[in-house]
Amino acid sequence: MALNFKTTEEIEVPKKIVDQVIGQDNAVNIIKKAAKQRRHCILIGTPGTGKSMLGLALAEMLPKGALKDVLCLPNLKDEDVPIIKVFDAGKGSSLVEKSKSQATSLFKGQQFILIVMAMFVLMIPWWLREEIGDIMAAASLIAGMMFVGALALSFGLQMRASKSPKPKILIDNSKAEKAPFIDATGAHAGALLGDVKHDPLQSGGLGTPANLRVQAGAIHKANKGVLFIDEVATLKPETQQELLTALQEKKYPITGQSERSSGAMVRTDPVPCDFILIAAGNPETIQKMHPALRSRIRGYGYEIYMNDSLEDTPQNREFLARFVAQEVKKDEKIPHFTKEAVNEIIKEAKRRGSRKGHLTLVLRDLGGLVRAAGDLALEDNSKYVKAQHVISAKKLARPLEQQIADEYIERKKEYQVIQTKGSQIGRVNGLAVMGSGEAYSGLILPIEAEVTTGGKKEEFIATGKLGEIAKEAISNVSAIIKKHFGKDLKEKYDVYVQFLQTYEGLEGDSASIAVAIAILSALMKAPIKQDIAMTGSLSIRGEVLPVGGVNAKVEAAVEAGMQKIIIPASNREDITLDSKKIEIIPVKNVKEVIKYAFSGKEKERILNKFK
Repeated sequence: MALNFKTTEEIEVPKKIVDQVIGQDNAVNIIKKAAKQRRHCILIGTPGTGKSMLGLALAEMLPKGALKDVLCLPNLKDEDVPIIKVFDAGKGSSLVEKSKSQATSLFKGQQFILIVMAMFVLMIPWWLREEIGDIMAAASLIAGMMFVGALALSFGLQMRASKSPKPKILIDNSKAEKAPFIDATGAHAGALLGDVKHDPLQSGGLGTPANLRVQAGAIHKANKGVLFIDEVATLKPETQQELLTALQEKKYPITGQSERSSGAMVRTDPVPCDFILIAAGNPETIQKMHPALRSRIRGYGYEIYMNDSLEDTPQNREFLARFVAQEVKKDEKIPHFTKEAVNEIIKEAKRRGSRKGHLTLVLRDLGGLVRAAGDLALEDNSKYVKAQHVISAKKLARPLEQQIADEYIERKKEYQVIQTKGSQIGRVNGLAVMGSGEAYSGLILPIEAEVTTGGKKEEFIATGKLGEIAKEAISNVSAIIKKHFGKDLKEKYDVYVQFLQTYEGLEGDSASIAVAIAILSALMKAPIKQDIAMTGSLSIRGEVLPVGGVNAKVEAAVEAGMQKIIIPASNREDITLDSKKIEIIPVKNVKEVIKYAFSGKEKERILNKFK
């Protein structure tokens, strides 16, 4: 791989966020159009593929000149309907500061008067004491102090009364350097749509004016900018409906969100909320999202499906090297990477790609590996992150699923649930994965089968928490046996299949060749090699079809001490693990599986049935 640098500090990191996005060319082109024409977008894809980064990039491209300050003023006719005023950025905040300075100067003037009056009241009786006597001096002092107290009370009431017309700034863009990007992911209704604080002191002139209790929502703060909501379908349906209203009207009044709060009686004039919505989520989001909200976005914007991998080419490897440099710059604590360390990151990206000739684009998780390797380099007082730091970081930064899988394998080996030596009838080492996406972790799945005669029960009796796809995969085995052996399992036999200690449940058809081999072994009394594991989906015609998570399964087989692993031939190019660690046997059909899996003289008899 021709990477033309020694360390990542030689790699230039683009200044604009949109130029830092990797592997999402289609999404970047659409985001540029959305920024220019102010279009809404739905971003759907695997978490960690850069959805929020695209939102930030869009906000960066919006003009700053359109920003506004929003003030909330008291309504003298109806206190519960505060008035909303909009000013150019900076002017609103200057008006509020001016109002505060006027109130402060008035307060200072009153303080000065009170101090002068208090000094006068305290000193005059002492001056006149000899002329009017002690009793009259004391009476004058008491009367003067009462007068000063009454005057202070009067000034205090005036100050409280003067607070009511004071404006409140809801949106302050006086110091904004670019259009706002507001991340409202997980926001409740009040935080998203605005709210009015509860006031327990609503009588006797002690309450806070309604306009001072108004709180702007994320939709208002995002005015003339970008509102980003990840997992948008998790919003309550009624909140999604209100969000739709804000999108349509581009203004939305603020009211108290709780019926039990005094704020529920307050409702402002409509507040500007002319934002660009970036709604993000996973593929399941499409079904759970409010159809009217989705229709609005689709009718006035774009729907984008995010790539989760990109082709493994020299240019794309250079992009990943730039990604490492970007992560180092963002972190500001870890050292730069050597070329060899970057190569290890790229190897991991290829492993996580789980697709022939592709690199992963789930860069958030890959960024975690970059930072873990950087932390190890800091501990070693190394100037640069080296290849050994990345290799060590792979163990340090293992996902929880991998840690659980490793513990599972260790315990099963300890209690000899997983066998790696000898041969045994009706027992096979299948393979499965736990987790999803980048968190795939492989598991050895011991499977046992037993065939008895004369039961006429169900076609297969499978134990363990099996999903529907897994049960259907087991049923496909009967067609192969009936075709090649002339034996109707349903009519003559009861077939028991046990997935040993799979308490957590199992779904998918990737263990179907393992099930077929276990049943054939039990039926024909042919022993299966226990130093071999296998994975693959089996068609009713006996073809071995590709499966997912094959890298994780190979790693699990190596960890468990297997010598060989059978995989679908079409998955061969997906494997990035060093082939010296285990013998990888690619197969195209069940006959080839039988050839490598069985031992003893019965193997040839079974193979003859497939001629």
